[in-house]
Amino acid sequence: MNSRNPISCGSYEVTLKNVEKVPPLIIKSSVYKFEPQPVSPEIEEKAKNELRETVEIIDQALAEMRTYLKDEPDLNVPDDDYFFAKFLRPCKWHAKPAFDLMKRFYRFRINHPRYCENLLPVNEHVTFSSGVLMSFPLRSKDGCRVVLVRGGKIWKPKEVSLDQIFRGLMLLLDAAIVEPTTQVCGIRVILDMDGLSLSHVTYFTPSFAGAVLEWVQKCLPARLKGVHIINQPYIFNMVFAIFKPFIHEKLRKRVIFHGTDKAGLKSYIGAQALPQKYGGDLDLPLEQVGEPLWNYLNQFHEEFEESSKLGYTKKN
Repeated sequence: MNSRNPISCGSYEVTLKNVEKVPPLIIKSSVYKFEPQPVSPEIEEKAKNELRETVEIIDQALAEMRTYLKDEPDLNVPDDDYFFAKFLRPCKWHAKPAFDLMKRFYRFRINHPRYCENLLPVNEHVTFSSGVLMSFPLRSKDGCRVVLVRGGKIWKPKEVSLDQIFRGLMLLLDAAIVEPTTQVCGIRVILDMDGLSLSHVTYFTPSFAGAVLEWVQKCLPARLKGVHIINQPYIFNMVFAIFKPFIHEKLRKRVIFHGTDKAGLKSYIGAQALPQKYGGDLDLPLEQVGEPLWNYLNQFHEEFEESSKLGYTKKN
């Protein structure tokens, strides 16, 4: 981020130091590592071309964000350029939409405590250890963080609820959106529905679908580049029918149904970043990811805890 005189409260620098202290997670030949470092020259050029990211625009947007924040005294967030960038980049450095996004993001936390309260890795062990949710160690060919949700036969709803899966997803994306490269390039989500059954379908409700899509479409400060649905059986139509009324046109265009077409999925993700199970070259046994990934996330407990304290002052 090329601000002339970046203002920082120090938390970004602390995170950078902590990342250097925490050993990367290695599973076979794959290396997981949280990446809060500044963007590369290549990604910097992408930010300039796609997000209007120039020194002049950055400095103007940051000044406007601070002006808006003065009129929102109940919103507790750091006076920090790196923090503001998390909301400004998805809005292409337009300050008013970015500030509105910030308000929606933190209002969601207040309005939906069942999904957001005490949202820390230490509290979500069951979800990650079950293997229903994980990120991939490598980025897609367009630089996106890739998150996998397995909602079919591997998902045991009596052991891991939909609420828990949603909470785990929020945790993973909370970490991802701190990464400057992810802020610029975006996120791709893969939903593997292999083995989805009628017993699974009965757990989905309109209220859950509405909450998830409110968060994804209105509150998530990220460039969601694609939702890739794979291995979906015919019965998945019943699940999609529950979500469909809440899906806006922008997201609808980014939902891709691949079925069993591995080549189609690979064309978006790239062979290097895609596990062999899904037609790529990455030697990553998915059943070995969950527990180690949870342990890795726990190494950043302090960062997650500080993040959870931000937002609107709770009203009694």
